[in-house]
Amino acid sequence: VRGITDFIGKLAMDWVAHRVVMDLRNALFAKLLTLPTCYFDDHSAGNLLSRLTYDVNQVMTATTQALVSLVKDGLSVIGLLGWMLYLNWQLSLMAFLIAPGIALIMRLVSRRLRRLSRELQELMGDLNHVIDEVLQGHKVIRIFGGQDYERERFHRVNNRVRQFNLKLAALSEGSGPLVQLLAIIALGAVIYFAALQSAANQITVGGFVSLFGAMAMLLAPIKRLTKVNEHLQRGLAAAETIFALLDEPPEPDQGAQAIGRAQGQISFHQVSHRYRSDGAEVIHKFNLEVQPGETIALVGPSGSGKTTLMSLLPRFYEPDSGEIRLDGVPIRELRLADLRANLAYVSQDIVLFNDTVAANIAYGAGFKASESQLIEAAEGAYAMEFIRELPQGLHTLIGENGARLSGGQRQRLAIARALLKNAPILILDEATSALDTQSERKVQQALDALRQGRTAFVIAHRLSTIENADRIVVLDRGGMVEIGAHLELLHRNGLYASLYQMQAQNAKDND
Repeated sequence: VRGITDFIGKLAMDWVAHRVVMDLRNALFAKLLTLPTCYFDDHSAGNLLSRLTYDVNQVMTATTQALVSLVKDGLSVIGLLGWMLYLNWQLSLMAFLIAPGIALIMRLVSRRLRRLSRELQELMGDLNHVIDEVLQGHKVIRIFGGQDYERERFHRVNNRVRQFNLKLAALSEGSGPLVQLLAIIALGAVIYFAALQSAANQITVGGFVSLFGAMAMLLAPIKRLTKVNEHLQRGLAAAETIFALLDEPPEPDQGAQAIGRAQGQISFHQVSHRYRSDGAEVIHKFNLEVQPGETIALVGPSGSGKTTLMSLLPRFYEPDSGEIRLDGVPIRELRLADLRANLAYVSQDIVLFNDTVAANIAYGAGFKASESQLIEAAEGAYAMEFIRELPQGLHTLIGENGARLSGGQRQRLAIARALLKNAPILILDEATSALDTQSERKVQQALDALRQGRTAFVIAHRLSTIENADRIVVLDRGGMVEIGAHLELLHRNGLYASLYQMQAQNAKDND
């Protein structure tokens, strides 16, 4: 019977522990999906992964092992102390004189354990960060022979984790003997005064033996309670970081106005933005009126603010000053979901998921597209020609971030995803940058057809791809320096003409 009850009790405790872990991870993951882009700019992926793995496990240990020991051993200590008071309250109170010493030791040790646990959590985040970088950059590491450097970098962080774990163990194990020493001193004092009481016939032999036995029995639970303090402090330190993340403010979505399919009229009025309050302005007093169906090309030197400007439109970042309007309504007053439902985005940094081709394209329609719609979008992006050659066609797994596809194939899948969304506003950030000449020509035709009747912003470094844009906005150091059609800007002989001539000369030299 005892074995059955022990099994049921442990199984129930494990169920509670793993339920706590699942609920915490669900809550943390849900929070990550609501955090603003700037939060991810300031926190590495490794540290965030550590919150969902290492920190959550520390909380689980604290809520199971530590909690069980606190309840079980705590009740044992309380029961034995009560029995001692019943047998001889004078001698029991003498034993209680060590309580302030034990409390002081536990307080100092707990404070130190909590601080070391916080630092260990940061180190675990750094360890995950190094692993993540090595996995993401394994090709760069191999081509530049960085294996020894990365091995040493990992060893340094891993060794620091080992050192901190040893410090925690030494501190935890060291507190036990100190507490036991105080308990033994108290036990010796009680025995001495009990002998005096026995000589004066103030205590019986049976009472003395019973009191001595109760004090001896106190040593084991007190020792276990001092050891469990390490797990408890680790759990409390982890809980602090977990709940600090859960308390992070979500992405601002104060807009209450709903909007259906937008017409696509967009205006920028005196828009300025900087990434940090003490940093330089990346966008400076930018003004632009864009009519529905107009194609606007954004060009300029690297770092001129093109991508940043387009990051303000879907409200990945909020401008420090000025206002952006969609169909005459400030985008801050629109619900984020409605605003972004009207935008399709193809970045130069393609993001694909470790899923099938179909699932990656269907992302553009919230996974509600039929197979015929997926094929139509893939045909429009000239992707079906390579999809048909895949082992399972649309249902082929493409690996992490499309690792089993070429750069051009990945780019065409991203364009197919944008085609499927059929949004009235397009943001194309170097959307054809990874395509060969033949594929680029095909996709450019698809993009030209896609832009019909839609407002499009095209960021391009290859100026030959945006010659047919309605207007070309030339940016430099966050401000607009030129605007006009292709031929008009060439005749002005300004920055655009200089960039165009430079690219033409480079193309000629390469030929």
